[in-house]
Amino acid sequence: MARNHAVVAGATGAAATRLVERLAREPDWDVVGLCRTPTADRDAVRYLALDLTDADACAESLGTLGDTTHLFYASRAEHGEGAPEDVARNLTMLRNALESVEAAAPDLKQVHVVTGTNYYGLTLGPYRTPAREDDDRHMPPDFYYDLEDYVAARQRGKSWAWSVSRPDVICDFRPGRARNAISSISAYAAICKELGLPLSFPGRPGAYEILTEATEAAHLADAILWMATNESCANQAFNVFNGDPFRWRNLWPRIAAFFEIEIGPVRQIPMAQFMADKAPVWEHIVAKHGLEPTPYEQIALWPYADWLFDREYDQMSDMTKARLFGYAGFVDTEEMFLRLMGRYRDARLIP
Repeated sequence: MARNHAVVAGATGAAATRLVERLAREPDWDVVGLCRTPTADRDAVRYLALDLTDADACAESLGTLGDTTHLFYASRAEHGEGAPEDVARNLTMLRNALESVEAAAPDLKQVHVVTGTNYYGLTLGPYRTPAREDDDRHMPPDFYYDLEDYVAARQRGKSWAWSVSRPDVICDFRPGRARNAISSISAYAAICKELGLPLSFPGRPGAYEILTEATEAAHLADAILWMATNESCANQAFNVFNGDPFRWRNLWPRIAAFFEIEIGPVRQIPMAQFMADKAPVWEHIVAKHGLEPTPYEQIALWPYADWLFDREYDQMSDMTKARLFGYAGFVDTEEMFLRLMGRYRDARLIP
Protein backbone atom coordinates (compact mmCIF):
# COMPACT_ATOMS: atom_id res chain seq x y z
CA MET A 1 0.00 0.00 0.00
CA ALA A 2 1.33 3.43 -0.97
CA ARG A 3 2.16 5.64 1.99
CA ASN A 4 0.46 8.96 2.59
CA HIS A 5 2.51 11.91 3.78
CA ALA A 6 0.59 14.61 5.65
CA VAL A 7 1.58 18.17 6.44
CA VAL A 8 -0.69 19.64 9.13
CA ALA A 9 -0.60 23.44 9.58
CA GLY A 10 -1.73 24.61 13.01
CA ALA A 11 -0.83 21.16 14.34
CA THR A 12 -1.01 22.04 18.04
CA GLY A 13 -4.25 24.06 17.84
CA ALA A 14 -7.80 23.18 18.84
CA ALA A 15 -8.83 21.95 15.41
CA ALA A 16 -5.76 19.87 14.51
CA THR A 17 -4.23 18.32 17.63
CA ARG A 18 -6.55 15.29 17.51
CA LEU A 19 -6.16 15.09 13.72
CA VAL A 20 -2.40 14.77 14.12
CA GLU A 21 -2.92 12.00 16.68
CA ARG A 22 -5.51 10.31 14.45
CA LEU A 23 -3.21 10.29 11.44
CA ALA A 24 -0.26 9.06 13.52
CA ARG A 25 -2.28 5.98 14.51
CA GLU A 26 -2.75 5.01 10.88
CA PRO A 27 -0.08 2.54 9.69
CA ASP A 28 0.21 4.07 6.22
CA TRP A 29 0.58 7.75 7.19
CA ASP A 30 3.62 9.87 7.98
CA VAL A 31 2.91 13.22 9.66
CA VAL A 32 4.72 16.55 9.81
CA GLY A 33 3.11 19.17 12.03
CA LEU A 34 3.63 22.90 11.55
CA CYS A 35 3.33 25.18 14.58
CA ARG A 36 4.39 28.64 15.70
CA THR A 37 6.63 27.54 18.55
CA PRO A 38 9.14 24.68 18.68
CA THR A 39 7.51 21.42 19.75
CA ALA A 40 9.28 18.16 20.52
CA ASP A 41 8.67 15.30 18.09
CA ARG A 42 6.41 12.62 19.55
CA ASP A 43 4.13 9.72 18.64
CA ALA A 44 5.69 9.32 15.20
CA VAL A 45 5.04 12.99 14.41
CA ARG A 46 7.76 15.40 13.34
CA TYR A 47 7.12 19.05 14.17
CA LEU A 48 8.46 22.11 12.39
CA ALA A 49 8.32 25.56 13.95
CA LEU A 50 7.34 27.86 11.12
CA ASP A 51 5.97 31.38 10.68
CA LEU A 52 3.41 30.96 7.90
CA THR A 53 3.43 34.70 7.21
CA ASP A 54 7.05 34.40 6.03
CA ALA A 55 6.97 33.29 2.40
CA ASP A 56 10.73 32.66 2.19
CA ALA A 57 10.75 30.56 5.37
CA CYS A 58 7.80 28.52 4.07
CA ALA A 59 9.48 27.90 0.72
CA GLU A 60 12.69 26.80 2.45
CA SER A 61 11.13 24.53 5.08
CA LEU A 62 8.24 23.08 3.08
CA GLY A 63 10.39 22.76 -0.01
CA THR A 64 12.09 19.80 1.66
CA LEU A 65 8.80 17.89 1.95
CA GLY A 66 8.59 16.70 -1.61
CA ASP A 67 6.77 13.48 -0.71
CA THR A 68 3.72 15.34 0.70
CA THR A 69 0.41 13.89 -0.47
CA HIS A 70 -1.99 15.76 1.85
CA LEU A 71 -1.97 19.27 3.25
CA PHE A 72 -4.33 19.87 6.19
CA TYR A 73 -4.66 23.56 6.95
CA ALA A 74 -6.06 24.42 10.40
CA SER A 75 -4.05 27.52 11.24
CA ARG A 76 -5.26 31.07 11.79
CA ALA A 77 -3.66 34.41 12.45
CA GLU A 78 -3.37 35.45 16.07
CA HIS A 79 -6.03 37.90 17.22
CA GLY A 80 -7.59 39.10 20.44
CA GLU A 81 -10.76 37.40 21.66
CA GLY A 82 -13.66 39.18 19.99
CA ALA A 83 -11.37 41.28 17.80
CA PRO A 84 -11.84 41.35 14.02
CA GLU A 85 -9.98 38.60 12.17
CA ASP A 86 -7.21 39.79 9.83
CA VAL A 87 -8.38 38.65 6.39
CA ALA A 88 -5.19 39.51 4.52
CA ARG A 89 -2.92 37.85 7.09
CA ASN A 90 -4.98 34.67 7.18
CA LEU A 91 -5.02 34.45 3.40
CA THR A 92 -1.28 35.05 3.23
CA MET A 93 -0.67 32.18 5.64
CA LEU A 94 -2.70 29.71 3.59
CA ARG A 95 -1.14 30.91 0.35
CA ASN A 96 2.41 30.53 1.65
CA ALA A 97 1.71 27.04 2.98
CA LEU A 98 -0.13 25.73 -0.07
CA GLU A 99 2.07 27.24 -2.75
CA SER A 100 5.25 26.07 -1.02
CA VAL A 101 3.95 22.52 -0.65
CA GLU A 102 2.53 22.47 -4.16
CA ALA A 103 5.82 23.57 -5.69
CA ALA A 104 7.72 20.82 -3.89
CA ALA A 105 5.28 17.91 -3.97
CA PRO A 106 4.36 16.51 -7.41
CA ASP A 107 2.16 13.80 -5.86
CA LEU A 108 -0.04 16.16 -3.83
CA LYS A 109 -3.54 14.65 -3.70
CA GLN A 110 -5.65 16.64 -1.27
CA VAL A 111 -5.74 20.05 0.41
CA HIS A 112 -8.13 20.29 3.34
CA VAL A 113 -9.02 23.61 5.01
CA VAL A 114 -10.75 23.88 8.39
CA THR A 115 -13.07 26.89 8.63
CA GLY A 116 -16.18 27.08 10.84
CA THR A 117 -19.78 28.13 11.29
CA ASN A 118 -18.87 31.80 11.32
CA TYR A 119 -19.19 31.20 7.58
CA TYR A 120 -22.94 31.60 8.16
CA GLY A 121 -22.63 34.85 10.08
CA LEU A 122 -23.66 33.43 13.44
CA THR A 123 -22.11 36.35 15.33
CA LEU A 124 -24.06 38.91 13.27
CA GLY A 125 -27.56 37.93 14.37
CA PRO A 126 -30.16 35.30 13.57
CA TYR A 127 -29.37 33.29 10.45
CA ARG A 128 -31.03 30.49 8.51
CA THR A 129 -30.99 27.28 10.55
CA PRO A 130 -30.18 24.54 10.17
CA ALA A 131 -27.41 26.10 8.09
CA ARG A 132 -26.58 24.31 4.84
CA GLU A 133 -23.30 24.40 2.98
CA ASP A 134 -24.81 26.19 -0.02
CA ASP A 135 -26.54 28.97 1.96
CA ASP A 136 -26.01 32.54 0.80
CA ARG A 137 -23.02 34.32 2.24
CA HIS A 138 -23.31 37.35 4.49
CA MET A 139 -21.70 40.74 3.92
CA PRO A 140 -17.89 40.38 4.02
CA PRO A 141 -15.28 40.57 5.42
CA ASP A 142 -15.10 36.96 6.53
CA PHE A 143 -11.71 35.34 6.05
CA TYR A 144 -13.34 31.92 5.68
CA TYR A 145 -14.70 33.10 2.33
CA ASP A 146 -11.26 34.20 1.19
CA LEU A 147 -9.67 30.88 2.20
CA GLU A 148 -12.31 28.79 0.43
CA ASP A 149 -12.30 30.97 -2.70
CA TYR A 150 -8.52 30.92 -2.89
CA VAL A 151 -8.11 27.15 -2.56
CA ALA A 152 -10.93 26.50 -5.07
CA ALA A 153 -9.40 28.88 -7.60
CA ARG A 154 -5.90 27.48 -7.05
CA GLN A 155 -7.13 23.92 -7.65
CA ARG A 156 -8.65 24.50 -11.06
CA GLY A 157 -6.85 22.39 -13.64
CA LYS A 158 -4.70 20.65 -10.99
CA SER A 159 -4.48 16.96 -10.17
CA TRP A 160 -5.14 17.51 -6.46
CA ALA A 161 -8.55 18.16 -4.89
CA TRP A 162 -9.71 20.32 -1.98
CA SER A 163 -12.19 19.86 0.82
CA VAL A 164 -13.43 22.08 3.65
CA SER A 165 -14.81 21.28 7.09
CA ARG A 166 -17.03 23.72 8.99
CA PRO A 167 -17.11 22.71 12.67
CA ASP A 168 -18.83 24.61 15.45
CA VAL A 169 -17.60 25.14 19.03
CA ILE A 170 -14.70 22.67 19.33
CA CYS A 171 -14.59 20.79 22.64
CA ASP A 172 -11.70 18.70 23.90
CA PHE A 173 -9.58 17.66 26.87
CA ARG A 174 -6.75 20.15 26.45
CA PRO A 175 -4.92 21.02 29.68
CA GLY A 176 -3.39 24.47 29.52
CA ARG A 177 -5.67 25.69 26.72
CA ALA A 178 -7.95 28.31 28.23
CA ARG A 179 -10.12 28.88 25.14
CA ASN A 180 -12.10 25.78 25.91
CA ALA A 181 -15.76 25.46 26.87
CA ILE A 182 -15.10 22.39 29.02
CA SER A 183 -12.42 23.86 31.28
CA SER A 184 -14.04 27.30 31.42
CA ILE A 185 -17.41 25.94 32.59
CA SER A 186 -15.63 23.62 35.03
CA ALA A 187 -13.65 26.47 36.58
CA TYR A 188 -16.80 28.58 36.86
CA ALA A 189 -18.66 25.74 38.58
CA ALA A 190 -15.77 25.07 40.98
CA ILE A 191 -15.56 28.74 41.93
CA CYS A 192 -19.33 29.00 42.47
CA LYS A 193 -19.20 25.98 44.76
CA GLU A 194 -16.24 27.33 46.72
CA LEU A 195 -18.05 30.65 47.23
CA GLY A 196 -21.21 28.87 48.40
CA LEU A 197 -23.19 30.00 45.36
CA PRO A 198 -25.58 27.98 43.20
CA LEU A 199 -24.62 27.29 39.61
CA SER A 200 -26.49 29.99 37.69
CA PHE A 201 -26.35 29.95 33.91
CA PRO A 202 -24.29 33.11 33.29
CA GLY A 203 -25.55 34.00 29.82
CA ARG A 204 -28.55 35.78 28.35
CA PRO A 205 -31.93 34.28 29.29
CA GLY A 206 -32.69 33.42 25.68
CA ALA A 207 -29.34 31.65 25.31
CA TYR A 208 -30.47 29.13 27.94
CA GLU A 209 -33.38 28.07 25.71
CA ILE A 210 -32.01 28.04 22.17
CA LEU A 211 -30.90 25.04 20.17
CA THR A 212 -27.13 25.09 19.85
CA GLU A 213 -24.35 22.65 18.95
CA ALA A 214 -20.76 21.60 19.52
CA THR A 215 -18.06 19.56 17.79
CA GLU A 216 -15.79 17.18 19.70
CA ALA A 217 -12.23 17.51 18.42
CA ALA A 218 -11.78 13.75 17.94
CA HIS A 219 -15.04 13.62 15.94
CA LEU A 220 -13.77 16.44 13.73
CA ALA A 221 -10.52 14.53 13.16
CA ASP A 222 -12.45 11.45 12.00
CA ALA A 223 -14.55 13.56 9.63
CA ILE A 224 -11.52 15.31 8.13
CA LEU A 225 -9.76 12.00 7.49
CA TRP A 226 -12.94 10.70 5.85
CA MET A 227 -13.09 13.75 3.56
CA ALA A 228 -9.42 13.52 2.65
CA THR A 229 -9.55 9.86 1.67
CA ASN A 230 -12.86 9.65 -0.21
CA GLU A 231 -12.87 10.72 -3.83
CA SER A 232 -16.57 11.58 -3.66
CA CYS A 233 -15.68 14.44 -1.26
CA ALA A 234 -13.42 16.15 -3.79
CA ASN A 235 -13.98 19.91 -4.03
CA GLN A 236 -16.74 19.92 -1.42
CA ALA A 237 -17.43 21.68 1.90
CA PHE A 238 -19.11 19.88 4.80
CA ASN A 239 -20.61 20.95 8.10
CA VAL A 240 -19.21 18.93 10.99
CA PHE A 241 -20.83 18.97 14.42
CA ASN A 242 -21.71 16.21 16.84
CA GLY A 243 -25.07 15.69 15.20
CA ASP A 244 -27.44 16.35 18.11
CA PRO A 245 -28.41 19.97 18.79
CA PHE A 246 -28.81 20.60 22.51
CA ARG A 247 -30.22 23.21 24.89
CA TRP A 248 -28.26 24.56 27.85
CA ARG A 249 -31.55 24.28 29.78
CA ASN A 250 -31.27 20.47 29.56
CA LEU A 251 -27.50 20.20 30.02
CA TRP A 252 -27.02 22.72 32.85
CA PRO A 253 -28.67 20.59 35.58
CA ARG A 254 -26.43 17.67 34.61
CA ILE A 255 -23.36 19.89 34.95
CA ALA A 256 -24.56 21.07 38.35
CA ALA A 257 -25.05 17.45 39.43
CA PHE A 258 -21.55 16.56 38.20
CA PHE A 259 -20.09 19.20 40.53
CA GLU A 260 -22.58 18.38 43.31
CA ILE A 261 -23.87 21.94 43.44
CA GLU A 262 -27.37 23.39 43.46
CA ILE A 263 -28.60 24.92 40.24
CA GLY A 264 -29.41 28.63 40.41
CA PRO A 265 -31.56 30.99 38.37
CA VAL A 266 -30.43 32.27 34.99
CA ARG A 267 -28.39 35.42 35.59
CA GLN A 268 -26.45 37.23 32.93
CA ILE A 269 -23.01 37.64 34.47
CA PRO A 270 -20.33 39.36 32.35
CA MET A 271 -17.69 36.73 32.98
CA ALA A 272 -14.74 38.79 31.78
CA GLN A 273 -15.63 41.35 34.44
CA PHE A 274 -16.90 39.25 37.37
CA MET A 275 -14.27 36.49 37.12
CA ALA A 276 -11.31 38.82 36.68
CA ASP A 277 -10.57 38.93 40.44
CA LYS A 278 -11.14 35.24 41.19
CA ALA A 279 -7.56 33.99 40.76
CA PRO A 280 -7.07 33.77 44.56
CA VAL A 281 -10.23 31.67 44.83
CA TRP A 282 -8.94 29.33 42.14
CA GLU A 283 -5.55 29.05 43.85
CA HIS A 284 -7.34 28.16 47.10
CA ILE A 285 -9.35 25.47 45.29
CA VAL A 286 -6.17 23.98 43.82
CA ALA A 287 -4.51 23.84 47.24
CA LYS A 288 -7.62 22.62 49.08
CA HIS A 289 -8.20 19.68 46.74
CA GLY A 290 -4.57 18.90 45.99
CA LEU A 291 -4.99 19.58 42.28
CA GLU A 292 -2.24 19.80 39.71
CA PRO A 293 -1.23 23.48 39.70
CA THR A 294 -2.78 25.22 36.72
CA PRO A 295 -2.41 29.00 36.38
CA TYR A 296 -5.78 30.76 36.45
CA GLU A 297 -5.20 32.26 33.00
CA GLN A 298 -4.71 28.74 31.58
CA ILE A 299 -7.87 27.16 32.99
CA ALA A 300 -10.46 29.57 31.55
CA LEU A 301 -10.77 32.37 29.04
CA TRP A 302 -13.66 34.43 30.36
CA PRO A 303 -14.26 36.62 27.27
CA TYR A 304 -14.67 33.36 25.34
CA ALA A 305 -17.22 32.17 27.92
CA ASP A 306 -19.14 35.42 27.40
CA TRP A 307 -19.17 34.75 23.66
CA LEU A 308 -20.34 31.18 24.25
CA PHE A 309 -23.41 32.21 26.26
CA ASP A 310 -24.33 35.40 24.44
CA ARG A 311 -26.64 34.44 21.55
CA GLU A 312 -30.41 34.24 21.94
CA TYR A 313 -31.11 32.64 18.56
CA ASP A 314 -30.62 29.08 17.34
CA GLN A 315 -27.12 28.04 16.30
CA MET A 316 -27.44 24.86 14.30
CA SER A 317 -25.90 23.31 11.20
CA ASP A 318 -27.31 20.71 8.84
CA MET A 319 -25.36 17.43 8.56
CA THR A 320 -27.50 16.05 5.73
CA LYS A 321 -24.85 16.55 3.08
CA ALA A 322 -22.19 14.62 5.01
CA ARG A 323 -24.69 11.83 5.70
CA LEU A 324 -25.63 11.56 2.02
CA PHE A 325 -21.96 11.38 1.08
CA GLY A 326 -21.49 8.49 3.52
CA TYR A 327 -20.22 9.92 6.82
CA ALA A 328 -21.91 8.25 9.80
CA GLY A 329 -19.98 9.68 12.76
CA PHE A 330 -22.05 10.87 15.73
CA VAL A 331 -21.39 12.11 19.29
CA ASP A 332 -23.82 12.44 22.21
CA THR A 333 -23.10 16.05 23.17
CA GLU A 334 -24.45 16.04 26.73
CA GLU A 335 -22.47 12.86 27.42
CA MET A 336 -19.42 14.48 25.80
CA PHE A 337 -19.45 17.45 28.19
CA LEU A 338 -19.60 15.19 31.24
CA ARG A 339 -17.05 12.73 29.83
CA LEU A 340 -14.51 15.46 29.08
CA MET A 341 -15.11 17.09 32.46
CA GLY A 342 -14.46 13.66 33.93
CA ARG A 343 -11.11 13.56 32.16
CA TYR A 344 -10.16 16.91 33.72
CA ARG A 345 -11.19 15.53 37.10
CA ASP A 346 -9.27 12.27 36.63
CA ALA A 347 -6.19 14.33 35.72
CA ARG A 348 -6.68 16.29 38.97
CA LEU A 349 -7.09 19.57 37.10
CA ILE A 350 -10.55 20.32 38.52
CA PRO A 351 -12.14 19.20 41.82
